[in-house]
Amino acid sequence: MSHPRVTGVGLTPFGEHSERTGRDLFAEAGLAALDDSGVDPDDVEALFYGNFMGELAEHQGHQAPLMAEAVGLDVPATRYEAACASSGAAVREAVRHLRSGEADVILVGGSERMTNIGTAGATDALSIAADDLYEIRAGMTFPGAYALMARAYFREFGGSREDLAAVAVKNHDHALPNEHAQLRKEITVEDALGAPMVADPLGLYDACPITDGASAAVLTSAEYAAEHGLGASVAVTGTGQGGDNLALHDRENLARSPAASEAAEEAYADAGVAPDDVDIAEVHDCFTIAEVLAIESLGLCEPGEGIAAARDGKTHATGETPVNLSGGLKAKGHPVGATGVAQVVSLTKVLEGESAWADDVGDARVGVAHNAGGTVASATVHVLEVVA
Repeated sequence: MSHPRVTGVGLTPFGEHSERTGRDLFAEAGLAALDDSGVDPDDVEALFYGNFMGELAEHQGHQAPLMAEAVGLDVPATRYEAACASSGAAVREAVRHLRSGEADVILVGGSERMTNIGTAGATDALSIAADDLYEIRAGMTFPGAYALMARAYFREFGGSREDLAAVAVKNHDHALPNEHAQLRKEITVEDALGAPMVADPLGLYDACPITDGASAAVLTSAEYAAEHGLGASVAVTGTGQGGDNLALHDRENLARSPAASEAAEEAYADAGVAPDDVDIAEVHDCFTIAEVLAIESLGLCEPGEGIAAARDGKTHATGETPVNLSGGLKAKGHPVGATGVAQVVSLTKVLEGESAWADDVGDARVGVAHNAGGTVASATVHVLEVVA
């Protein structure tokens, strides 16, 4: 089985772009990816596009054809919605189509506008990714849900707010050289601990910001890349997807993310690698506790050990397994529908040696992207490797 190549990537700056439309944002990212790829746009056969809250934030459903038009493509276009894992799901479908031979060139991407509806509006819009009947109507928000998960983790394994603050400090540090990041601001553990409490034990710096932005990547079959001399050195060698009960009260253990574990096991088996082979990771750190749960689900740490990984430097750029060199959702930003592809973009740049952290991770050859929806009721994991 040949592995699809990542032949071009593009991103908008992540941040507040309330004056821009979603189609404007995606056009910037999509055209950048096409230009980076060297692929003739006439060869693109489909657009797979992730978006979550377009109806609520822009009063615009059925976005995929609109986005294809925005980048000048007259191709079948499909929108994927899996909450915050929407474009991770789009990547997975693109990989499966390329492997099956149904297509040779697919543009995959996503975008989201969130800041135009304000913090309260975005919080309300995001809440529809939870169980409306049993969670939203009871007043639960996502900060509250992840606070419950953090408390469950602390009860089972121990840990402290200082441990979570170390995750935030690390990811802010990683974002400093990232020109696309929303929060290029150094913080200290004291800053994080002194910030306003959002949902105990999570404070303001434990949460990712509300973000506008778009991402895109051109994926091609290995054969197409070779025939056209594209020289793409990074391939998607593994894909996996997992699921869980939507509502937290229906889960056996809030200190675990079985959907992510299932996705990781499938992706690793698909790629023929093991967690010990992973050099770098981009994980879904919508809250600091989410990064802890993610790296344990990916097998980068044993259960109960992830809480100390940032504090001990293991997941820093200079550590054993750098996590979220882009700054992660926490500091790079989290335009929901764009996040999954943005992770692929970031990993590709690092694996190609085009990273501000190249001196620290220049020999990285295997990266993993972990994208989660809701409280990880949906999860996708992709393995990217240097193959040339």
